[in-house]
Amino acid sequence: MRVATQRWLEQDWGSGWHPFTDQALWEGEEWPVIVRGEGAYLEDSEGRRYLDANSSIWTNIHGHGHPKLVEAIREQAGELCHSSYLGLGNARANELGARLCEVSGLERCFFSDNGSTAIEAALRMELQWRAMRGEARRRVFLAFENGYHGDTLGAASLSGVGRFFEAVAGMGPEVRTLSGLEELAGVDGGEVAAVVIEPLVQGVNEMRVWPEGMLRDLREWCDGAGVHLILDEVMTGFGRTGELFACQVEGVVPDFLCLAKGLTGGCLPLAATLTTGEIYEAFKGPGRTFYYGHSYTGNALGCAVALASLELCLEEGFLSGVRAKGEVMGEFLGRFEGLRGVRAVRRVGMIAGIELAGDGSGRVGRDVCGQLREVGVLTRPILDTVVWMPPPGASEGDLREMGEKIGSILEGVMKPAGVDAKL
Repeated sequence: MRVATQRWLEQDWGSGWHPFTDQALWEGEEWPVIVRGEGAYLEDSEGRRYLDANSSIWTNIHGHGHPKLVEAIREQAGELCHSSYLGLGNARANELGARLCEVSGLERCFFSDNGSTAIEAALRMELQWRAMRGEARRRVFLAFENGYHGDTLGAASLSGVGRFFEAVAGMGPEVRTLSGLEELAGVDGGEVAAVVIEPLVQGVNEMRVWPEGMLRDLREWCDGAGVHLILDEVMTGFGRTGELFACQVEGVVPDFLCLAKGLTGGCLPLAATLTTGEIYEAFKGPGRTFYYGHSYTGNALGCAVALASLELCLEEGFLSGVRAKGEVMGEFLGRFEGLRGVRAVRRVGMIAGIELAGDGSGRVGRDVCGQLREVGVLTRPILDTVVWMPPPGASEGDLREMGEKIGSILEGVMKPAGVDAKL
């Protein structure tokens, strides 16, 4: 395979442009070329196998190549891959929309392509809804420091992480950023359209966990102020927290629920923005149409595999299994916490971050993840926090193997408390 690998690498170096990647570091370096996946493993063009410790950027739910998902794609492809959802329906999209409404407690489902567009749709629905009600003063969105909601203009405007929105600052909707709920006391609710938040845990903020009960309190404030609540469950949806949706951990139903990543089990791009019947009804009639959409909206192939993935999530034992496997991860995280070079560990369900001592440049995180790749574990750092977010469908054995390998690297570069650490 060496000849093929070299050809693929040269094609990449000569024409590729990778997201969130310093191309100066990428070009000329040999990186794994992934050619297949099975369960919790990925395999590269040289036959090396790696444990997928970040679910292929937080998308995979049931493992790679799950037979029920593969069969759903194969069967649907033999019937219909895609037809327009503008003025037409298709069986799989109709079924998936109804099913998502049923399990979320919301009443309408709008499809798009990815997490950013799911958020973008919610923002535009909200602004148009307010305008049609004569509430033009309510144009402000509240978001939170160090939050991340995607890369399109509106979604990026919500970002509380400077490096993600500096280039478009001031170009999108009006956003005010809060550090916590205590700042709501100084907010004029009459100017606010909606609050946007990642429930339970902020992903790009190095997997930082919100205080227990925070989401319930925010829902209460929104209700009192006449403000809508938009939940970004692009990362947390479909079982990762131990419930189907993170908001269900605290018994909260939002006004908008934005889904993507795990919606198709990690197989195909698809997103959904769910909302209430009250919001939907306002868009009926002349001059009220929601003029937003994408060519592949509601594509049958993506919806078919999403239906199959959702049914796997709802099978008896899936969510309880996630909770149990999260505890297994917690055992290892407790061990890592004892290392002097580990500043903190954070976990919600099967979402975890291991914050390492570094200078803020992310060098330590990159170095550790590079060493993990050498021992067969793939993940990416967020600055100096190593993300450990395996597919919820991974076995306990897979998790223990990941934990042992992560531990072997951490223990090799960080000595226990009481001993001088390298970092």
